[in-house]
Amino acid sequence: VSLVGEHIDYCGYAVLPMAIEQDILIAVEPVKTQVVQLANTNSLYLDFSTSVNNIQINKTKPQWHNYFLCGLKGIQEHFGLNNPTGMNCLLDGTIPPSSGLSSSSALVCCAGLVTLRANGKTLSKVELAEICTKSERYIGTEGGGMDQSISFLAEEGTAKLIEFSPLRATDVRLPSGAAFVIANSCVESNKAATSHYNIRVMECRLATKLLSKSKGLDWKKMLRLHDVQTKLGVGLEEMLTIVEEVLHPEPYSTEEICKCLGISLEELRSQILSQNTQDVSTFKLYQRAKHVYSEAARVVEFKKICNEAPANAIQLLGELMNQSYISCREMYECSCPELDRLVDICLQFGAIGSRLTGAGWGGCTVSMVPTDKLNTFLKNVRKAYYQTDVQRLALEKNSLFATKPGRGALVFVEA
Repeated sequence: VSLVGEHIDYCGYAVLPMAIEQDILIAVEPVKTQVVQLANTNSLYLDFSTSVNNIQINKTKPQWHNYFLCGLKGIQEHFGLNNPTGMNCLLDGTIPPSSGLSSSSALVCCAGLVTLRANGKTLSKVELAEICTKSERYIGTEGGGMDQSISFLAEEGTAKLIEFSPLRATDVRLPSGAAFVIANSCVESNKAATSHYNIRVMECRLATKLLSKSKGLDWKKMLRLHDVQTKLGVGLEEMLTIVEEVLHPEPYSTEEICKCLGISLEELRSQILSQNTQDVSTFKLYQRAKHVYSEAARVVEFKKICNEAPANAIQLLGELMNQSYISCREMYECSCPELDRLVDICLQFGAIGSRLTGAGWGGCTVSMVPTDKLNTFLKNVRKAYYQTDVQRLALEKNSLFATKPGRGALVFVEA
């Protein structure tokens, strides 16, 4: 779960997640045949089997087995395995699907880990995280690596600041006296099935190009908003000023973008836009860049407060979470009416900070709640959000819970 730092990992910026206690478990039996058999304890997810030598991942349908195949294929390709081991796998999990709690990335990572083990190979946690980030792209998600990194690098009792290029993780001790509560809006949000997510990735890429060009940088080589800051050698506040000067709040048409960059529509489509954003006609660049640079600054500030641990740390962290949420809602436009309602309810009943977590457009909120108010908070939120709706009430058991920072992925071997 991301505490602060939403939608900025794929822009090159550090993020601040923690692992939660919910997980995905895969029981594996390596077999002599070169077949992978997948079964799930949840009958909604159908059995699947395929030859390990011919992995086909269908991007048009984000079915559960395709995420497993991403992890499998990533490891196979990394080692150039010509004769991969077959496996019988049974899956069980407690992460609500499409809830913004990285159930899809957890499955990719788990599949990568079991494939590694079954084939008698070893990798560091960092290498595994990097391979699983790349391999989730087989299903069309242009993610930045936060989910996969925390899945492997998490340690019990601490959140992590995760930085990229090179990938590294630093402990962030959260203040005692506050609990983190996850509340699911019960609106499913599937990153690979919606174009929203990949459009945001492209809007950030286009903002990078326009900002770079306006500053006389080699814009063709620049891919991420972090690259612009690095090349200019300025701080995040300065970047926000540059965004104000260079970009306009009105949406950019593809024609205007081509004119700004001096390229044809054909070049824009073939060289910059991803496959699934070819037909988008307008892009909001100013809003997305403002969110990314301000959110990156909030991550830095969040870590600083945790390190210095002032008396009012909980209050200060709560304010950062609230600012992050407003930016996600107004500038990045990745909220939805149900998330807005849920955040309001959480703040009304005693959360110091509350925000959406995960990609958004549904999924979960994370709230920081003083420990002494936790039980009343849970009771009130249950009543105000879940008991007013039959469908939510049915899902409520797995939808509202307090969580502590958990540990990353591990392998249990039969004795």
